[in-house]
Amino acid sequence: MSEVEELAYSKCRSLLAGGVFGRVAVCTQDGPRIFPVNYSVVGETVIFRTSPYGVVAMHDWRSPLAFEVDHVDYAEHRGWSVLAVGPGERVEDDEELDLIKRTWDPRPWAGGARPLYVRIEWTELTGRRLGGGWTHQNEMPVRRQL
Repeated sequence: MSEVEELAYSKCRSLLAGGVFGRVAVCTQDGPRIFPVNYSVVGETVIFRTSPYGVVAMHDWRSPLAFEVDHVDYAEHRGWSVLAVGPGERVEDDEELDLIKRTWDPRPWAGGARPLYVRIEWTELTGRRLGGGWTHQNEMPVRRQL
């Protein structure tokens, strides 16, 4: 059994910024719900797109959102996880939307229209890693490519 390694902020941000798929968690009247989304990192925020009529769009915007990305190597019994927590808000400003699209426009895999851009401006960014033998190449086997 290996020890848990707490990741530095810079490593958490690097791992988060390198990916394209994660999960957003919201608190609803029926309890917590988790949804897979494609995302990007712009500045110190996570950006994703969703339906304007779905659970995420209809949640209480005063409550924080959580966003998680991870990687598990089952063969080597190792993995890591990064968690961003903070307030979510709709992105509607044209200049901000242009910046997002120039940086990396999240491309939803789910069918249907996803015109609502949501930003999570994290107030907390933490991560953990298990197992040894990590390198830049194996810590994220699939990286975003422009």
